[in-house]
Parts: sequence; C-alpha cells; structure tokens
Amino acid sequence: MKTLGHYEQYRELISRGSYAKNQILCKSHFISWSHTRRFQFGYKLVRQRARGMLLDYGFGDGTFLALVSHLFERSVGADPDLKQVIECSHRFSGISNLSFVSTDDVAGAEQTGMYALVMCMEVLEHCLPDTANKVLSDLRRLVSPGGAVIISVPVEIGPTLLAKQLLRRAAAWRSLGDYKYFEKYTWREFLKMLMADDHTTIERPVYFTDTRLRSGQFHGHKGFNWRALKPLIEQHFAVEQVKFSPAGWSRGYASSQAWFVCKPLAGRRTESAI
Repeated sequence: MKTLGHYEQYRELISRGSYAKNQILCKSHFISWSHTRRFQFGYKLVRQRARGMLLDYGFGDGTFLALVSHLFERSVGADPDLKQVIECSHRFSGISNLSFVSTDDVAGAEQTGMYALVMCMEVLEHCLPDTANKVLSDLRRLVSPGGAVIISVPVEIGPTLLAKQLLRRAAAWRSLGDYKYFEKYTWREFLKMLMADDHTTIERPVYFTDTRLRSGQFHGHKGFNWRALKPLIEQHFAVEQVKFSPAGWSRGYASSQAWFVCKPLAGRRTESAI
C-alpha cells in the first residue's frame, strides 16, 4: 500500500479504520495482499477517470476515499450507517476536499447528475434484490450524463470459491478479524456454486441490523453470483467493461473481484432510491 495514492501521508488515520485493521493490515499475508490488490486495481480505474467530483456510495471505513481524494476537486462518501459517517468525518477531518454524509443527504433533487465518477465497492453483494435495484437507481441518478460508474463485487463462484473458503477456514482457526463468523455451505450448495453459470442461485441467509442497509436486512457473501448480477446492472447502465482482479487474464476463474465499468443509459434518469 505504501506506493498507493496518499497512503503514507494518511497511514495513521487509515490504520484506525475497521476494514483496514481486519483486512489490509491483517496478520495473514495472503489476506492483506488480496485486499491491497483490490485497492490498487480500484485506484488504477479511478485515476484513469479522475475529474470533477467523486462519490463513493457505501464507503466502508473511508480508506479508499482517503487514498484517491487528491485526484478530485471534491470527494464525498455516502453511507446509511450514521455511526460510520460520524466516525470517518472526525477521523479524516484534516483532508479539506473530503466529506462523509448519510445516503439521505444525497437523496435530494439537487444532487442529481452531480458526480463525474461514482464508486460502489463491495455493496451490492450484501443487498436483498429490491434494495440492490434501488441502489442502482440511485447510482444512475447521481452520476452526470457523461460520467462513469464503477461497481465492484466479490467473486464467490467457481475455483475462487474453493480458495476463499479454505482461506476463511484457516483465518477462523487463527482467530483473525471476523473470520470466525464465516458462512459455511452444505456440500450440495458448495458444488452448485462451484459449477455456477449465469443463472445459478442458492438460498442466501438474511441477517438483520439497524445500520448496514436501510431495510435493516442484508446478505453475507454466501450464494452471491456476480454473473447473475450483470443483467440487473444492465437495466440501469451500459456496461462498457467487465474486469477482474487479480489475475485479470483468468476472466474471473482465478480472481477475487469482478469490476463493472459503466456509463449511464442515454436519456434515462431514475428517482431517488434509499
């Protein structure tokens, strides 16, 4: 991470974030490497499209925004978790062009088309179907007509699923981060997702919270199929590229993340979502 954006400048601030502590700075070198590679890949995609204002929809602990904020006139993070908004606003208060707001604050008509680039990283896999559609509607409303939307989601099918489950089990055994809570599959479920195509689904557990999503309900990673998400994204955007990290040459079979680089559909504007 030391060569990525302003990591060294904001290292102390970033290291206090929950995601950074549990993933990027994890004691497992492989887990740390995997999540660092995701941020490096995201940084590359953002840098190529840096202009105007950036919105990170579902900003997590603010790490990625801190790394890329210097590339934009203004960078904004929006999240339904008010505790996260308050914590990041305080922790990153020294970065003058960076701010954190509730998703309520970007719901007004005055925000329509304001952002040249909208990021949505590691959000949609946690959304129930209706919420996922509403989030995509919001992303479409917020991006400028000539802007871009970049969506990343985890690969949880095929050989990657096998590798991730083995890694999660090892991390749980070592009591690293929150991996002791990793979701387990039956053999039938696992084999189905190992061989998944564009239409493969299994029943996904639903969890409840007061802050993570507006509905109070969310999924973990179990049963998420990035291939099945693409048609929903295409209802809102023109998908210009689908990329993978790391090992982009594998088309997702040896990658941990899928990235959708999108443009707004011409002549379409949607209403506020959540």
